[in-house]
Amino acid sequence: MSGNGWRRFSSVCAGALALLVGASACTQETAEAPPNILFVVLDDVGTDMTTGVLPGEIDRMLAQYGPDGLNHPNFANIDGGPASTPVLDSLAMQSLVFANAWAEPFCSPTRAAMLTGLYPQRTDVLDYTGWLSQNHLSLVTLLSEQDYTSAIFGKWHVAGLNDIRPDAPPQEGPLYPGMKPKEAGFDLFLGDMNGALPDYWDYEVSIQDADTAPAEWRVETQTARSLDGIESTTFAPVVKVADTIDWITQQESADPDKPWFAWLAFNMVHILPAQPPVIVPNRDTLNAEAAAEIEACGGEFGSHNLGSCSAPALNRAMMNATDTVLGRLLAAVDELDPNTIVIVIGDNGTGQYGRPQVNFLDNLYLTYEGRGKGTGYESGVRVPLMVRGPGIEAGRSDAIVHAVDMFSTIAEVAGATPPMSVPNRAGDAMLPLDSMSLVPILSGNVQDVRDPDTGYVIAQGRTPLAGNRAQAAIRNATYKLLCTRSDNDSKESCQFYNLVVDPLEEFPLPAPASCEAVADVPPSADEAWHYCHLMNVMLTETVLAENQS
Repeated sequence: MSGNGWRRFSSVCAGALALLVGASACTQETAEAPPNILFVVLDDVGTDMTTGVLPGEIDRMLAQYGPDGLNHPNFANIDGGPASTPVLDSLAMQSLVFANAWAEPFCSPTRAAMLTGLYPQRTDVLDYTGWLSQNHLSLVTLLSEQDYTSAIFGKWHVAGLNDIRPDAPPQEGPLYPGMKPKEAGFDLFLGDMNGALPDYWDYEVSIQDADTAPAEWRVETQTARSLDGIESTTFAPVVKVADTIDWITQQESADPDKPWFAWLAFNMVHILPAQPPVIVPNRDTLNAEAAAEIEACGGEFGSHNLGSCSAPALNRAMMNATDTVLGRLLAAVDELDPNTIVIVIGDNGTGQYGRPQVNFLDNLYLTYEGRGKGTGYESGVRVPLMVRGPGIEAGRSDAIVHAVDMFSTIAEVAGATPPMSVPNRAGDAMLPLDSMSLVPILSGNVQDVRDPDTGYVIAQGRTPLAGNRAQAAIRNATYKLLCTRSDNDSKESCQFYNLVVDPLEEFPLPAPASCEAVADVPPSADEAWHYCHLMNVMLTETVLAENQS
């Protein structure tokens, strides 16, 4: 398939775009084949690691929290250590970058949301142990109906969690009871079902292909692969990119007019269950900047020998290696077929596990303790999101968007009409879709798809390792409410922020004494109205709606 523009955007009479621009603005150009879609999911990569994709963001935060702004005593710490990501930075210059994109606090809930268009409270995938039911409607089913061929490479993590620690007890019950990739509609799966690899060089690959039933898979020993300028290795990010390139090349060779959907889910930079939980990447996957930092702290390339390297330095190296191999994939796709929409998103914030060896936050944010991955704070849910492709004008969007929106966005890009409702987990009722298509923003017709006052996005979940603590965060264009409840608490504790004034959540606002006197009509400048509106959503549509006293 070839072409110089996204044909669906040049035929604006199709779908939702016609409703936005009006029938008189429609062209009569015949819609051709839809574009290919490359969907890349970064693992445990928050906005702090990738501030290079938002030029000026650090300077803006320094000004906002410095002496002439909020005058935070530690404001200089904002300018910390992002990873070196020249490939992502270059991609961002060609993309529409969403500066206010949220995901869920953990891996599985985000992946489930993107596949189903539902928030975790509706899928019941509320933490990293959760799994999707086979009754859920998968995004890939909608793409298959539009004649897309599809494949997923790398991490799946919505079929269940298998404890792969060396001292783990035997698994009870079915190994992966939830939805497998072929049950979700993918034609091919090469990766792992679990939440993490046992090691980045020594692991097995799970396979679902034409020889396996949808509920079955086989496991094979991983063989070494190579990329342009990168030696043959079993290093996981190299292998996954090589597999993705091979499959895309096969699709273009077999039928260049048939669209494809490739989902690449990196395992790195997720920690490992083994000790140490981080690694030093292969030297030929690092650029000069990343390699110099590792050499300075005595890390041994391509090994678990960390030298005296700090956790943030090792995390930066792993991110740089991911960035490097992503560059090889983008170069291959650009050569094979430029009529491809590329979407890159993080699945949750950067890890901050409460132990020096795995505390990775050291950039953009000011408070680290108790924040990061697994929480509803910005450092736990704000993630990179960029979309590049023919017909999409590069720039920055401050729209309030969420990973759940990938369901409707990708469906509409492929020519499908996102459903108004989808099956619940049990398959015995229908639920309204939470996802909203970002196509109107990508096409340049609107700046946001949610009302700035009444619209909202939700991040929520439970943390098994923290007493099954439940937490939910809700934001609209200006305000954010973050509430927490432990199993032994009868009432939630909440924090209320103005994210326009205080985007790093350092100065919580007081809650109103009562919501009884707050009017139904949203006065945009009234803090009390926003608090009460978000609290109503909190207590009716999130995990905190359970067991109300």
